[in-house]
Amino acid sequence: MNHDDLNLWSKRAADWASEYHASLRDRPVRAPLVPGAISSQLPPIPPETPEPIETIFADFDRIVPPGITHWQHPRFFAYFPANAAPASMLAEQLANAIAAQGMIWQTSPALTEIEQVMIQWLRQSLGLPEGFTGTIHDSATTATLSAVLTMREQALGFEGNHEGLSGAPVLRLYASAETHSSVDKAARVAGIGQNNLVKIPTDGSLSMKPGALAGAIAADRAAGFLPAGVILCAGGTSVGAFDKIGECIAVAHAAGLPVHVDAAWAGSAMIAPEFRALWAGIEAADSIVFNPHKWLGAQFDCAVQFLRNPTPQVKTLGLRPSYLETAGTEDIVNFNEWTVPLGRRFRALKLWFTLRAYGLEGLRDRIRNHVAWAEEACEALRALPGVRIVTEPRLSLFTFALGDDATTEALLNRINDDGRVYLTQTRHKGAYVIRVQVGQFDCTRDDVQMIAKVVAALM
Repeated sequence: MNHDDLNLWSKRAADWASEYHASLRDRPVRAPLVPGAISSQLPPIPPETPEPIETIFADFDRIVPPGITHWQHPRFFAYFPANAAPASMLAEQLANAIAAQGMIWQTSPALTEIEQVMIQWLRQSLGLPEGFTGTIHDSATTATLSAVLTMREQALGFEGNHEGLSGAPVLRLYASAETHSSVDKAARVAGIGQNNLVKIPTDGSLSMKPGALAGAIAADRAAGFLPAGVILCAGGTSVGAFDKIGECIAVAHAAGLPVHVDAAWAGSAMIAPEFRALWAGIEAADSIVFNPHKWLGAQFDCAVQFLRNPTPQVKTLGLRPSYLETAGTEDIVNFNEWTVPLGRRFRALKLWFTLRAYGLEGLRDRIRNHVAWAEEACEALRALPGVRIVTEPRLSLFTFALGDDATTEALLNRINDDGRVYLTQTRHKGAYVIRVQVGQFDCTRDDVQMIAKVVAALM
């Protein structure tokens, strides 16, 4: 395949994409879950000679769409969305064509400088104060790991990277059970250990108790542990829990600990000022992550980490051998020093296109609609005999159940096998519940109303 072929088949791919998105409502949201059904259609050995692109494309069309869960389906109400607005898809095509490696400023100045500007556009969009800067990661998991590694190094006087953790004090992190599993993974990967991630009790609204946080930190210090940092939750994955951000940050800072806030899903909603009370006090956070790919239309992967002061993270993750130096520009920003990977894709381009193509007001309207439609869906389900709303809507996320776990699980299986909508499950206070999360970029009110119709038909 050469560039002339690429020109032809890129146009064919664009036509295919248009037809695919136009036909999504006619497809089941989730592929039939039959392990091995896809791999059995592929040859067990690689080809020795070139194959025609016509054959390759035809195999793609035959095998992939029937075997995929359609994340861009307008009735995808499971997990959180991984949206792909048309403007973002266009930007990704251009980024793929350029195929730049933005590891340092000089390898692609546009990657670094557009990223810097996009961070400031988003800072203003979310109402964060001047002084915050940041970077773009692949996902919130990497951003949280970066924050936790920085907490570790700050606690150890930046000696952990050089001396290792053997013989070091036992470090402790603090979070609630409502935080994402990426926090647990960060504790493990950073060498702090799962058992040293202290889960702080929550109140009736599932918010971390500030007094319990203060008590846990003090007790650990008295026991000889070394507290390193606090991770707070702003829109938990399970049921949308929010910690009391301002109060918990005050407790952490009074104890001399940095704070990372995981707002991966809910952070996007903060472009609408009326939702910002949910994370009141966020301006005092040391690190914040949110995912524009979840609710702002940017293509996965795109996770933004804001930093009140980037110096500790750069000191933790930065490594500049001679072959990565840019002569005469010692103070230039090299974003690989802010993140775990050296290699960096041109993720800022899709933010630039998306924010301009829809505008903040257009994006706000989408989020406001999703929140309103979720509340409407909640009431429609509440009206069905036998349906119990377990957790009320937090933004566009709520949960419901039937009489017991087995009945609820059986209903969810029928819903997802039916294919008209796609929901998922979680456990809340030990009980099996069904999650409803509205956020797909192109969904309509009619799509959201389908949830109650399907549940009523399948109960």
